[in-house]
Amino acid sequence: MKKKIALVTGGFSGEAEISYKSAITVGNNIDTDKFDCYKIDITPTEWAYIDEHNERSAVNKEDFSITDSGGNKIIFDAILLCIHGTPGEDGKLQGYFDMLKLPYTSCDVATSAITFNKRYTVAIAAFGGINVANSLHLFKHSPVSNNSILNSLKLPVFVKPNNGGSSLGISKVNIAADLTVAIEKAFKEDDQVLVEEYIKGREFTIGVFKAKGQITTLPITEIITKKEFFDYEAKYLGLSEEITPALLDSASASAIEAAALSAYQVLNCRGVVRIDFILNEENNLPYLLEVNTVPGQSAASLIPQQVIAMGWNLKDFYTTIIEEALA
Repeated sequence: MKKKIALVTGGFSGEAEISYKSAITVGNNIDTDKFDCYKIDITPTEWAYIDEHNERSAVNKEDFSITDSGGNKIIFDAILLCIHGTPGEDGKLQGYFDMLKLPYTSCDVATSAITFNKRYTVAIAAFGGINVANSLHLFKHSPVSNNSILNSLKLPVFVKPNNGGSSLGISKVNIAADLTVAIEKAFKEDDQVLVEEYIKGREFTIGVFKAKGQITTLPITEIITKKEFFDYEAKYLGLSEEITPALLDSASASAIEAAALSAYQVLNCRGVVRIDFILNEENNLPYLLEVNTVPGQSAASLIPQQVIAMGWNLKDFYTTIIEEALA
């Protein structure tokens, strides 16, 4: 009998737009010989099942069940998460599904919450022996003077919302006079802000997943942006070049792969995650930037590129991820 899978998309943040694009890619590559897939849209105003006629009906939040177009109650075997940002990437939905004893394809509650917080991610990574940039953690309710920031960190710095993704609200600050505006911009996206020293080097990202007890790295991608850094426009509006697999010497590639495997284990990740690094040109060592526990799956996203470069097709890859959750 085919397993019933809920493909959950939407979300409460500005990343919902990317979530819908990811859901299209994933939905088009589900193995329908093995799974019956049902699209669930979670928004601030409703949780809705979208049927094959694009009709919407309410999800029963008591057990996360739906009623299909034939009047049948559907209880899901597993959840395939495609929500970037809150509540699908920060642990909130994971806790809900845990209480219902429903398996899901992402990291667990604790790992999702920790990795959604960039400062906590790099702190734990550093504790585990992984290289990270120097940084400061700012809170909206506890203002810190620019002088204090600049006494602790060297310019240039990146200023970014501490929680969230898709490169929203990020600025690179080269001169002290620009710091206030950058912090205000980041605080519009989040109540916490990370100020992080710039590391000069090449930027890489790598997917990591676990299946049948084996942790595997996908081919590395190099990000070459036409902007000053890899911001939202560079990421989603074609203003960057993504080279998969990256053109790297074997020692550098091995160092990035080893750091990614270590981060996956130190942070107790599950499913597929994407980990971003800078290869520091001063010492040729990878420095971890952030961990994405629900990485994008849209046509413009990096994980699908890496899966294809590995020689897999997306249908087999998503089947592996679903079966790992079911197991």
